[in-house]
Amino acid sequence: MANHRMGYQRMTNFLRWVSCSFLAAAFIATGCQTNKPLAAHLPPPSFDGPRVSRDVSPSAPLAAAPSGPSAWRPQVPPRAWKYIVIHHSASPTGSMAVFDKEHRAKGWDGVGYHFVIGNGTNSGDGQVEVTPRWPIQKWGAHAKTLDNRFNEYGIGICLVGNFDSTHPSAKQLASLEKLVTYLMETYHIPPQDVIGHRDTKPTECPGRYMDVAAVRQDAVRAIASAGGKTDRPDEARVAKLELLGDVTR
Repeated sequence: MANHRMGYQRMTNFLRWVSCSFLAAAFIATGCQTNKPLAAHLPPPSFDGPRVSRDVSPSAPLAAAPSGPSAWRPQVPPRAWKYIVIHHSASPTGSMAVFDKEHRAKGWDGVGYHFVIGNGTNSGDGQVEVTPRWPIQKWGAHAKTLDNRFNEYGIGICLVGNFDSTHPSAKQLASLEKLVTYLMETYHIPPQDVIGHRDTKPTECPGRYMDVAAVRQDAVRAIASAGGKTDRPDEARVAKLELLGDVTR
């Protein structure tokens, strides 16, 4: 009986040994078959850093940002502006907020100008206020005519003051020159299309003491000194005449 049990135990141990040996051999064989292809697909080590193709063409240069304060740059594509129309408020005081309230009281959709230049009363002397129309390039409501072209394509600038009785301040004129120069150069508006409100219809605006011709001359000089050039065929001739003082409106 004891011999029988001993033989059975030996047979059991032998079978366990055979099973374990078979499983170990299968695991080793399978593991090698699994890992070998992965190792074969790994790239060789590089000690020279990443390779950069020499055929990559350089990116296009960024367009130069227009000069002038960032507030003067609209938030949307520009309108096809053709004119710059200069006004005076015909009042001793005022600001964009004041004119906005007045124009809304008339049933308008807000202040009709695109820019307002203060005289030190309700806003700073020479301060250029950008109205809500300009960032969204909305048509103006400042120079109504039968064909409405000066509203549709005219940038309206109003200087606070009554220039039938007083002169614009030096700071107002300096700001106006800078703004007109920027607008002319950025939107390719020729000097002959920088006009006063009185050039669009019978009116005294922008007053007898507002010299629009002088504003044009100063803007032309500023553009010329900065190396600017004209784009329209007749613009160079007009600019030359302006510098000589031979063009008046």
